[in-house]
Amino acid sequence: MKWSDFSKLIKFRLTFLVVFSASISFLIGSKVNGIIDWSNWGMLIAGGFLVTGAANIFNEIIEKDLDKLMKRTMDRPIPSGKMTTGQALVIGLFMGIFGTYLLGKLNLTTGYLSVFSIMLYAFAYTPLKRKSPIAVFVGAIPGAFPTLIGYVAAHPQIDEIALVLFGIQFVWQFPHFWAIAWVLDDDYKLAGFRLLPTGSRNRTSAVFALIFTLILLPVSLLPTFMGFGGYVVGGVSAVMSLIFLYQAFSLVRTLEIKSAKQLMYGSFFYLPIVQMVLLFNFIGKN
Repeated sequence: MKWSDFSKLIKFRLTFLVVFSASISFLIGSKVNGIIDWSNWGMLIAGGFLVTGAANIFNEIIEKDLDKLMKRTMDRPIPSGKMTTGQALVIGLFMGIFGTYLLGKLNLTTGYLSVFSIMLYAFAYTPLKRKSPIAVFVGAIPGAFPTLIGYVAAHPQIDEIALVLFGIQFVWQFPHFWAIAWVLDDDYKLAGFRLLPTGSRNRTSAVFALIFTLILLPVSLLPTFMGFGGYVVGGVSAVMSLIFLYQAFSLVRTLEIKSAKQLMYGSFFYLPIVQMVLLFNFIGKN
């Protein structure tokens, strides 16, 4: 199997972003503990990569017939015939089991969270995509789990910092998902996916994205309000949130795919910048 096929099978870019988010949360949790165990960090990255890749493989197995209908997915290994469903299932099971084992070695809570994340993403979010826009809410839960998994892997306790990290990534996903859904709506409709709030590119769907971008502003300031973020974190988070908010407002105003793309690209920058600034804040305290 070529690397390009394997990369598409596990959705490499998405998997990378998930692992990145978990690793940042791990380092934050480690600084809360006062020490970074780099061997555990490596185990988290390997386990997180395997578990996330497995969840994506199960997603593609379930949607193999739908992937044939969409231009952006028809060249994936299963719908293109480069790999059988059985082969993909074996790879997915191996990655899921071994990845869960690695994360479980860090602590049991991390292992349980990883299993729950796979189940919720592959077997709840995936089938819901064709039934109701509520799928975005369901998908946002496992989508924000990497922050919990990473943090708990280093600091085996779901405390207020863990919940704030989860909350930021959870709320961020709504404008992120909806911007992508807006851009790809024509393709999604070929497979019957219903991800925009109203099912269509209209002002109401854009307003939903704006509302959640507005909610993200105070949520992103929680680290500063709760005393563990600092003013630099608050300032950067506020600036990034206002830029994000402006992009969402532009979508409401224009209802154009171009504006949705700007919101989508803005979401790609928003989360890693806010997370990295928070990490540097914790590093700077020691």
